[in-house]
Amino acid sequence: MAPSRRTHPGGRRDSRNSRRPHQERRENAEMTESISTALDEVVASRGLYLEAVKIGRGGKNLVVKVVVDLPSGPGGVDSDRLTEVSRDISQRLDDVDLVQGAYTLEVSTPGAERSLREPRHFSRAQGRLVELRTVDGKSVVGRLVSLSGDALNVQVEGSRRSVPMAEVVSGRVKIDMSRAPQSAIEEEED
Repeated sequence: MAPSRRTHPGGRRDSRNSRRPHQERRENAEMTESISTALDEVVASRGLYLEAVKIGRGGKNLVVKVVVDLPSGPGGVDSDRLTEVSRDISQRLDDVDLVQGAYTLEVSTPGAERSLREPRHFSRAQGRLVELRTVDGKSVVGRLVSLSGDALNVQVEGSRRSVPMAEVVSGRVKIDMSRAPQSAIEEEED
């Protein structure tokens, strides 16, 4: 889904260009943490999960990128809901005044080919085509059928394969125009 953008006028001149890169990275990390804390409740009030906050540069202005997602289950964040949470986030950032100077706010979802790092990500990807990279350097491409304990059950070329999560170095949802039959998706086991 395309990010929602809004440029905020700044009150003070931003003098960061004269700072050292490591100092700016430290300040950005602190600002990222403060913004995340300020936005957690706002995002949760819309029934969403705050996936990430990133601070970067876009020309002379700072760019505040906020990524939101559903907390669990299949599906995605529709454009109306993304617009609503974008307004809420913008208002909250204006209220707490954590970003000095002009900045651009981008609010988006993780996207169609999202990376999978946390158990929640894998749970949300059930029924989807995924690519997993394992510690031995191999790639497993198949439909994520279920999670059972600490393993991912993947349908690979007609057979089911169990991949321990501890062996997964990285994972990514792949775009797939076909749809998994409902019978191929099992209920998540706790």
